[in-house]
Amino acid sequence: MELQLPLQILTEGNVNTLVHHDIYQCLLSFLIGCFLSIISIPIIINLSNLLHLTAKPGFRSSHETETPTLGGIAIFAATLIAYFLWPHSENILDSNLISLAMTGMIILFFLGIKDDILAVDPTKKLIIQIFASLILVAMGNFKVDNFYGIFGIHGVSDFISIPLTVFIFIAIINAINLIDGIDGLAGGISLIAGLGFGLWFIANDHFSFGCLAFAMSGSLLGFLRFNFSKTSKIFMGDTGSLIVGYLLSIFAVEFLSLNVGYLHDPSAYFNAPIIVMVLLIVPIFDTLRVFIVRIFKGGSPFVADRNHMHHILIDNGLNHFWASFTLWMVTIVNTALFFTFHGDITNTASLYIYIGMFGLYMVFAYFLKKRIASVKERKKLVKSPSLADDDLSTFQ
Repeated sequence: MELQLPLQILTEGNVNTLVHHDIYQCLLSFLIGCFLSIISIPIIINLSNLLHLTAKPGFRSSHETETPTLGGIAIFAATLIAYFLWPHSENILDSNLISLAMTGMIILFFLGIKDDILAVDPTKKLIIQIFASLILVAMGNFKVDNFYGIFGIHGVSDFISIPLTVFIFIAIINAINLIDGIDGLAGGISLIAGLGFGLWFIANDHFSFGCLAFAMSGSLLGFLRFNFSKTSKIFMGDTGSLIVGYLLSIFAVEFLSLNVGYLHDPSAYFNAPIIVMVLLIVPIFDTLRVFIVRIFKGGSPFVADRNHMHHILIDNGLNHFWASFTLWMVTIVNTALFFTFHGDITNTASLYIYIGMFGLYMVFAYFLKKRIASVKERKKLVKSPSLADDDLSTFQ
């Protein structure tokens, strides 16, 4: 008797062979994406250094030397090559959406290249991101049109779904861009989320999206090998963060859309919106917190500072790897806990829990910031030459 997998992944005869073949292609796309990323990045590093296309350290920087920022080129090329090595024609609708996605991805690739080299006005960047998103939303009828019962709301009209979907794209793209502040963070979080979406697509026979998710994840794994390197370091830059954020937005919206279509299938996740928010919990929480703190202080939410969680962890003494690893584990642990305990909890109740977790996140960040200020104050007192002997004795 053959082993029967969930969702009838394995079937009889030729279909069985075909499905096996598709799964192998997805796995090979991951490995090939990783390999291509690894062999292409040294070339990009050499060219970047030769042409002086490097990022100089600034007040927000967590690096001390000039570093190439065009790692997104390798991620882009490795993802596309690893994906297009195979034919993807099992679903005409999926193929059409992928074609439109590639169009938007190429537009954002050139936007990122220009921004990494010359810098682009933020307003122009936003307009181009909206345009790239609308290519899929308008031309592919690609939108979130169901709220899964959150606050009692289910299906919504195009007047709500189209702006909402564009907002989701813009929010995820820029959230990934904002967490790209230390080695390994944006790449690692995107790798985890990409694999999570990819596994679900494969399990439900959407191999075009599954293969694309695995190709992206593989290219990110190869990139991380150099992002953590001390001798051949490179950043993904805006080129990488725009592309990766765009792809994650596509995976998120497709995941939401497909689970609505599978509503009466016991394998469907009717809590799909919460799953997406948990998989992307780090960029979502970090972006919301930073914006809230900046507004609360009377500043613009779009003015850069060192108030991101990864900066706070670095200032509390963690190195880049352990700060990134901590936030990777936040994603992994929260995802595992959600799947373990979600049970029959409604999406509205789950959203309230999610908001409560964000409140705890705010409190935790507040105390970490206070700790940084306290340590700096103690160091200042110790170094002060005007301290009396009896004051100095308190530090002995």
